[in-house]
Amino acid sequence: MNKILANFSLRQKITIALAVVLVAAGVYALVQWQKESDFRPLFTALAPEDAAGIVQKLKETGVEYRLPEGGGAVLVPSARLAELRITLAGAGLPKTGRMGFELFDKANLGATEFTEHVNYRRALEGELERSVMSLAEVEQARVHITFPKDSVFLDAQQPAKASVLVKVRVGARLSPPNVLAINHLVASAVEGLSPDAVSVLDMNGNLLGRPKAQGTLDGPEASEAVLEYRHKIEADLLSKINATLEPLLGADKFHAGVSVECDFSGGEQSEEIFDPARSVMTSSQRTEDGSGSGGGSGVPGTASTLPRPTSRPGATASRVSRVTEAITYQSSRTVKKTRMPAGVVKKMSLAVLVDQTVSWEKDKNGPRRVLTPPPPETLKIIRDLVAGITGFNQERGDQLVIETLPFESTRLLEAPEPGGSGPAKPPAPAGFTLKWDRKTLMIGGGAAVAMIVLGFLAAMFLRRGRKTGEVEVTGPASLPAGKGGTSQAAALAAGPDVGREIESRLAERDALQEKMDAQALSALKLAPVITKTAEVLAKHLREKIKADPDVSAQVLRGWIREEDN
Repeated sequence: MNKILANFSLRQKITIALAVVLVAAGVYALVQWQKESDFRPLFTALAPEDAAGIVQKLKETGVEYRLPEGGGAVLVPSARLAELRITLAGAGLPKTGRMGFELFDKANLGATEFTEHVNYRRALEGELERSVMSLAEVEQARVHITFPKDSVFLDAQQPAKASVLVKVRVGARLSPPNVLAINHLVASAVEGLSPDAVSVLDMNGNLLGRPKAQGTLDGPEASEAVLEYRHKIEADLLSKINATLEPLLGADKFHAGVSVECDFSGGEQSEEIFDPARSVMTSSQRTEDGSGSGGGSGVPGTASTLPRPTSRPGATASRVSRVTEAITYQSSRTVKKTRMPAGVVKKMSLAVLVDQTVSWEKDKNGPRRVLTPPPPETLKIIRDLVAGITGFNQERGDQLVIETLPFESTRLLEAPEPGGSGPAKPPAPAGFTLKWDRKTLMIGGGAAVAMIVLGFLAAMFLRRGRKTGEVEVTGPASLPAGKGGTSQAAALAAGPDVGREIESRLAERDALQEKMDAQALSALKLAPVITKTAEVLAKHLREKIKADPDVSAQVLRGWIREEDN
């Protein structure tokens, strides 16, 4: 080994040493990475109190752990994950926030009454936090309770109050029924606490449920409640009007508005009525008085008390009796107590704007727009319907206004096409000037069909030209022009019999070509073209024959030879 190292230069030795160090560092990093990747979360979303208790327990058992940034989770090796969860659960960890009634698991004999009172409030707040966090939408919760203060003086008494701070999960929201459920949950667990005295807010400072004001409505919270109540009534009346008038007029042919004034001065009204025609006995009193006097006479002693005395004592008596009766009568009366609820509709104002219909009249300058309002009968029907479904009461001071004016969309309607029977259409949006009507579609379709037919004819001409250019011809001098020029040229070149045969073949060819053109046109479902293909071919042949009659004759001879072969 030393000989091998001696053969290396200093630079090579340094390179080898660096390579060994890099390999060792890479192996160590790989082992550490593999070790760190083996850690799995034991618990997540932990409160600081629970995280501290879990870390202390892991230190006592000697288990290696990791704390990611934030400290809201604890990571342990995956091999001991299930074991540690069971062990910590047996130790009562995590406790999910503040401790509950387990504060009283251990008796504290030296605790004062104030300490016990504070511990009871802490335990109750912890239990309520756990109950609120059991909701699916709530991630964390904090509950604060103020117990009622009793006093012999009414002015010194204070009711119980509570506040709940919740952290909603990502993507979730607490609906008004959920907030009301939290209010009743907290109020039912605290003695003397009303659901109206519980305030609920989220971590962003948004007030989800405010405590209701006691007595009269004062302050900005009461003003918001009043506006919300008014808007709810107005929205309900407006939906009734829209649902009733849409089938009659159409969704875009009217607009309605509602304004409501409410009386929030609630109270109690007492009424007492006397009926003088009817009287009843309310009380009766009877008194009896009696008085009397009397005395015994004779010899006192045993003889006078024996059953048969020898001498009876004398007696004198005096008695007076008196009876007195007092009866009280009173007229009948009726006492009625009425509680006036807050939020009674005091006055409402309704307004309905109805659109007008548009028609067009012919004029020397073009179509003229004519706007026609609805007839009075229709307006009366609308008024009766709106008054019936909203509870309109003119004696209360309600107002109902129904007017008819043309809407802006109606005034901007464009005149229909000349000769068109359809209704006027609204103007196209800005920047869009192309009108896809029937005439435009027909022109575009005709242009497309014309392009297809021209392409078909060009392909046929090219095909005929290629066949003609392949034959070299020489022939006699002139062929007459005209529709029968082809048959006459064949007759001059090949004799009478051959000429008649050529003429018949050309006629068959022309008939076949006309048949093919007719089939193509019928497949496209188009009207027949004025210029027929046969006439175009005949004109082309006449021009060719006039230009070079010898070549034309030779072409005909070539066709005849091909047919005979």
